Amino acid sequence: MKPAEETLSAAETNRYSRHLLLPEIGLVGQQKLKAARVLVVGCGGLGCPVLQYLAAAGVGTLGLLDFDTVDDSNLQRQVLYATTDVGRPKAVVAAEKLHAQNPFIELRTHQVHLTAANALELFADYDLVVDCSDNFATRYLVNDACVILGKPLVFGAIFKFEGQVSVFNYQNGPTYRCLHPTPPAPGEAPSCAEIGVLGVLPGLVGTLQATEALKIILGIGEVLSGRLLLVDALGMRFQPIRFRAVTANQQFTALAADYAAFCGETPSADGAAQAPEISAEELKTWQHSGRPLQLLDVREPHEYAQYHIGGRLIPLGELPDNLAKIRVDVPVVVHCASGRRSQQAAALLLAHGCVTVYSLRNGLADY
Repeated sequence: MKPAEETLSAAETNRYSRHLLLPEIGLVGQQKLKAARVLVVGCGGLGCPVLQYLAAAGVGTLGLLDFDTVDDSNLQRQVLYATTDVGRPKAVVAAEKLHAQNPFIELRTHQVHLTAANALELFADYDLVVDCSDNFATRYLVNDACVILGKPLVFGAIFKFEGQVSVFNYQNGPTYRCLHPTPPAPGEAPSCAEIGVLGVLPGLVGTLQATEALKIILGIGEVLSGRLLLVDALGMRFQPIRFRAVTANQQFTALAADYAAFCGETPSADGAAQAPEISAEELKTWQHSGRPLQLLDVREPHEYAQYHIGGRLIPLGELPDNLAKIRVDVPVVVHCASGRRSQQAAALLLAHGCVTVYSLRNGLADY
């Protein structure tokens, strides 16, 4: 970044006047913000407030990386979008809204699925990355790419009424792998689509992420490097937890081949079979026909108690010890809330010897 070359127009000077009054920011600091290039991975619940506040603050170049489209279920928490945006690409809609908010910044949309094949190229042109993703495979991929390229990473995560914020790979500080050397076991950390989230929580956590990003750009304050900030919205408590750098987790020369397999989110490339999917309508037709069928629910007991469609309940984490309860000669349809856990369970059943196994596409969301 070259702040001295980033002059402010009269309109920008007026827009950012409250920043200019702060001795910690001033003209030089605002020039740093204008020169900064920040990539936001994910334009969902966390990404919306991060993007809005970074745009409003005058970050000169914002990258919006998201391949998803706006859904009705997003509107409870993803505050950049409206009902009329449903079905449109999130990155495109967000860029339109942010341009209307601040026409003085550059907005770059990346409507791609982030993979090990494109991450390094996508990240290379940015100074800082903000991870607003919602799955472990992406988090490990983003972390490793930032380590290889030497980019600081602002991390955020949400779960029901709780959130986490930290900064990784900042001035040779700890990385995401220092905090989480290995991913959780399949089924241990369900997504928001499976367990829900308080609508205001992403706004709270995303605003904290934006704060850390601005501090890094400006070079002010104490950055959350080596500290994980735990946010409890129900108790309105904020608790920082310190963690140390692990040298082996700070040195990467290449990205892994398959982050989804590493995190157990899909069958690995070691020969495990992928189960075919069945739609909700196809399953209903099957049930009405009277044909033999084993219906297996791999959610947690509290999810089952709230709503279920019958069948045997065996949570995914308990399935390996209960495979004997499933007949191998009768077709099995496995379901969960979204279809992620059911695919993992289906892979176990196929390896167990079940002849016919289906995973319910999109889980109970379509049933």
